[in-house]
Amino acid sequence: MTAVAHLIVVDDERPQLDALCTVLEEEGHTVVGCETPADALKMVSEQPFDVMLSDLNMPGMDGIALIRRSLELHPDLVPVLMTGQGSIPTAVEAMKVGALDYVLKPFRLASIRPVLQRAIEIRRLRVHNRELQEAVARRTQQLEAANRELNSFAARIAHDLRGPLLAVVGFSRIVQELNADRLVGPSEGYLARVIAAGERGDRMIADLLSFARMGDKPVVHAEVDLDETVRTARLALDVPSSGCAVEWIVAPLPTVRGDASLLEQVFVNLLSNALKYSGKREQAVIEVGAESASGGGHTVWVRDNGVGFDPSYADRLFSPFQRLHRAEEFEGNGMGLANVRRIMERHGGAVSAEAAPDQGATFRLWFPGG
Repeated sequence: MTAVAHLIVVDDERPQLDALCTVLEEEGHTVVGCETPADALKMVSEQPFDVMLSDLNMPGMDGIALIRRSLELHPDLVPVLMTGQGSIPTAVEAMKVGALDYVLKPFRLASIRPVLQRAIEIRRLRVHNRELQEAVARRTQQLEAANRELNSFAARIAHDLRGPLLAVVGFSRIVQELNADRLVGPSEGYLARVIAAGERGDRMIADLLSFARMGDKPVVHAEVDLDETVRTARLALDVPSSGCAVEWIVAPLPTVRGDASLLEQVFVNLLSNALKYSGKREQAVIEVGAESASGGGHTVWVRDNGVGFDPSYADRLFSPFQRLHRAEEFEGNGMGLANVRRIMERHGGAVSAEAAPDQGATFRLWFPGG
């Protein structure tokens, strides 16, 4: 079935204009005819058209200028130029400014019909694409608003929970100090467990607050020397007290666009994890390296020879409060890698993990180029 459309035809030769409008109306289209470019621009400014068929040579304004100004009014409009045999180079020039195609005069319906149908399809695709872009923009705004609200809610809840929890820990310590000589047997152990649980809960709430606030903190983009970032991160690490030797292998790293303070947090988290989970080795080996990513940008990895983990659970690593090892084995609450992922996503990048049980782990950071 032939698609129909709302057309505007512009031609200063009245007989040809009337003939073309009649033929196109018989094809089922709604058609507006204009003898001058000025009349055509007025019509385009007042109502949307799907396709414009415009003559090239007209007094006052040629078809190229008319197409340019019409597209400024309605970018979704699809122009088609009508020209004589000797004006084909000019018609090609018109296509460079937005015309979809051209037809030769004197025209025949057989030559106009396929060009017109293609123009109508292009118009439909342009409108559909714009509608999709608008829908995506609206959805993005809704998600951003919901994310801000969720961050604010999490921050409020965490803040409100922290006060009572600190009171429990504080008063428990007072009871412990005032009754040190009378607390014996299970009572002493129970009170110590209350204090330890409260302190652990406070650390979790503090991490949750940090995670929530990170969503609102603006990312200040600048050139970041990752060599310097890793050096600074290493200075902030707590070296394990287990006495194991640590071998650092740090290759030259690239300069990327990003927020230096946030990226420092990324490497503090990754390097501290590498130290923690390889701390039971006689010789811990921690490697940091980089390479150009196949799709553009840079990939930076942090690799250790620690306890590793089951790769089937890799996706869980980056969710808040998710852990793959028991708390009795390794301290932590599972927020560090969640923060890493959030920071990388806010930089337009990504993080992934590879591992095997007792074979160490590798974390890869992808930084987009540009």
